[in-house]
Amino acid sequence: GTLLMPVFALFFPVELAVAATAVVHGANNVLKASLLGRMADWKVVAKFGIPAVIAALLGAWVLGLLSGTEPLARYAVLGRGASVTPLKLLMAALMTGFAALELHPRFEKLQFDRRYLPAGGLLSGFFGGLSGHQGALRSAFLAKVGISPEAFVGTNAIIGLFVDLTRLSVYAALFLGTRLTSMAGPRERWLIAAGALAALAGVLIGKRLLKKVTMKLVQRLTGVMLLLIAALLGAGVI
Repeated sequence: GTLLMPVFALFFPVELAVAATAVVHGANNVLKASLLGRMADWKVVAKFGIPAVIAALLGAWVLGLLSGTEPLARYAVLGRGASVTPLKLLMAALMTGFAALELHPRFEKLQFDRRYLPAGGLLSGFFGGLSGHQGALRSAFLAKVGISPEAFVGTNAIIGLFVDLTRLSVYAALFLGTRLTSMAGPRERWLIAAGALAALAGVLIGKRLLKKVTMKLVQRLTGVMLLLIAALLGAGVI
């Protein structure tokens, strides 16, 4: 989700890129929850997930509010129009911040005590609803609760699914009903379907490699891509 939203932003308006990513992310979490959800720690799900769902409602509402704002500036680049909007600037700032977390070595050791679970749920849920950036924060808060890797993944999947269902319902109510045609063309449907299939394949492969993979290379690539797309988005080029 962290990297998919910026990629979708190359093809959709920013708010619809967030919604399209939520569709793919939600499909991914449905499969992940069906495979590993039985291993979830439901006490952790309650302490973290309930605040996350509440905050996701607020984050998604803020996204809908900002989606209707007028551009702050318009200009042309190589004959192509560019516009800088408050939503693009906010998304660029968030992407830059999360890229810094992905690239900074201290983030790998960033963990929070169990007593901070409700606060972590509020924080990750809000950013999940606003921009879709929720997984990294959620993992940082869940990493020190003393559960097995399988329970960690299952708990993550259940909470992510609840947040995705919540924010998708708000997105649909706020703007997808009137702008669904932007996501209804053949190219757009193929993009979303391809993203969903790739995510499902990733779940199946990841389940086999759960105890073997290292995320350092993925984090570095994600951070660099986020910085690049954040710069283009903040400049209004995309």
